[in-house]
Amino acid sequence: MADVIYKSIPDMLRTNAARFQGRLALKYRKQGKYVALSYDEYYERALMVARGLKKLAIKPGDRVAILSENRAGWVIADMGILCAGAVTVPIYPTNTPEQIEYVLNHSGARIIFVSGKFQYTKLLKIRGMIPGVELVVSFERFLGESALPVCTFYQMSEIDTPISAEEKREIEADIDRIAPTDMLTLIYTSGTTGVPKGVMLSHRNILTNIRFLTEQGGVIAQDDVLLSFLPLSHILERTVGYYLAIRNGALMAFADSIEKVPENMMEVKPTMMVSVPRLFEKIYHRIFENAHQMPVFKRKLFHWAVDVGKRFVEAKYLHKLPSTMLGLQYALADRLVFSKIRARFGGNMKMFCCGGAPLDKTINEFFWVIGIPIFEGYGLTETSPAISFNSTAHVRFGTVGVALKHTEIKIARDGEILVKGPQVMLGYYNDPAATAEALQDGWLKTGDIGHLEEGFLYITDRKKELIITAGGKNIAPQPIENELKMDKFVNSAFVYGDRKPYLTALIVPNLERLLAFAKEKHVHYYELDDLVTHEPVQKLFEQRLVEINSRLAPYETIKKFVLLVHDFSIEGGELTPTLKLRRKVIYEKYKHRLEDLYVDHSN
Repeated sequence: MADVIYKSIPDMLRTNAARFQGRLALKYRKQGKYVALSYDEYYERALMVARGLKKLAIKPGDRVAILSENRAGWVIADMGILCAGAVTVPIYPTNTPEQIEYVLNHSGARIIFVSGKFQYTKLLKIRGMIPGVELVVSFERFLGESALPVCTFYQMSEIDTPISAEEKREIEADIDRIAPTDMLTLIYTSGTTGVPKGVMLSHRNILTNIRFLTEQGGVIAQDDVLLSFLPLSHILERTVGYYLAIRNGALMAFADSIEKVPENMMEVKPTMMVSVPRLFEKIYHRIFENAHQMPVFKRKLFHWAVDVGKRFVEAKYLHKLPSTMLGLQYALADRLVFSKIRARFGGNMKMFCCGGAPLDKTINEFFWVIGIPIFEGYGLTETSPAISFNSTAHVRFGTVGVALKHTEIKIARDGEILVKGPQVMLGYYNDPAATAEALQDGWLKTGDIGHLEEGFLYITDRKKELIITAGGKNIAPQPIENELKMDKFVNSAFVYGDRKPYLTALIVPNLERLLAFAKEKHVHYYELDDLVTHEPVQKLFEQRLVEINSRLAPYETIKKFVLLVHDFSIEGGELTPTLKLRRKVIYEKYKHRLEDLYVDHSN
């Protein structure tokens, strides 16, 4: 039913509550067991939230914040906010009190939904700095403090009191008054390059995005089940994992946590998930680690199957000419090997959607080989988010696919990707200067460097992250970091060398591999900090770098490195909530160790 056109996101839910009456919309854990809400029950809950907000004097255009981990309350609150004609301001649950303070004050949010006491405590710490916040609404029950009033989600929604016919008419009149160009959400960028900016997205921005994703990729259907774990405060999960599901009548299930995703996949048996490259990197390395430990016959069978799979995928999806013999070989490989791998994902997984950062070409291809294609795409918060994506109809590994309908892409003289289309933001909230800088002659400056080939878009790096060496070479660090992370002994990497004579790297070893190596080589150590300085370990990584460097251009090679014991993390400040490197933070944290690598550069 791709031809259904909606005026707003609440209009979409209202229409689909009638269209998919009785069909399950949300599935979540409650008191240890999974429970579900149908589309019509979900809509009624959203109306109850809207009723509560109206009683609290929230008017169309007012901003209401959500500070919570993924859960059913998040999406019910969001839809309630939108049904009231207000604007949702999502805040990452990993944000610090100081970051939360900035968003609340800049957006002017008067009411904030929180998951529970942990997030409420953050607000208490900054109570004196957020005078505009009038009320906290919590999804969980706890005792608040008089300094910061709190009520429960159920109390605010008056969940025991059904929506009356008159209340429903009033709220639906508000829904009818929402224009497609009205602001739907105010999303603050993660601030990898400075102070967060509030991206204003309209109902039309999101609706066109999910419409064209559906029409071009057949991304989701009524019988699909999505497992949600990427933060809903991130536009990728919000659009593709949430609004797209509601548009097409799919079921959205909530993971208990990121750590429990493997377990939840076996319980929920999803058909689709949205993620960022880090998850796929971990799964890929785990599968090959297990294959490495198999008996010789099984190991050979695995590698034979992967080889057959690569040839089959290339023939079927790239050249559109699969041979009968190759098809039979792949069917055998699938039965003996790939079906068993897919079973670990619950057995029903049809596809993944990936964005947020570049995905290594080898890893992407491998998932297509095992029968769970990754639809890798490209976009920004400012583009709602999708600009382009790969699908079974159009795929080229190493690219981020072809443009969505009615989306224009052009490359500026300096290589920057410029975009024009219905998904491009309204602008930055209360920041006309930043808006004028980003939007010029109708074109959005993405800040990414890339090129087009036969309609496929290639991303090479972030414009602001390009390393310019002392020799004047422009180097994109991300492809080199991906090359490093493909090594079985490397977990994470950060490449450095701006204005320097050569490149260096911070490397986080794969500790399982490293400990096995230490045991095999009888390396004695007291703690991990001691282990990574041992000569055999240093020599091991020097040898690994020789191999990696052989695949790089001479000016891209890593000359020196530092081994780190602790991985980069959100809690440590080195990663954004979507697991991208915060380069400035990492540099400042390890500045002395990095600069020491340039003290003597005679060689």
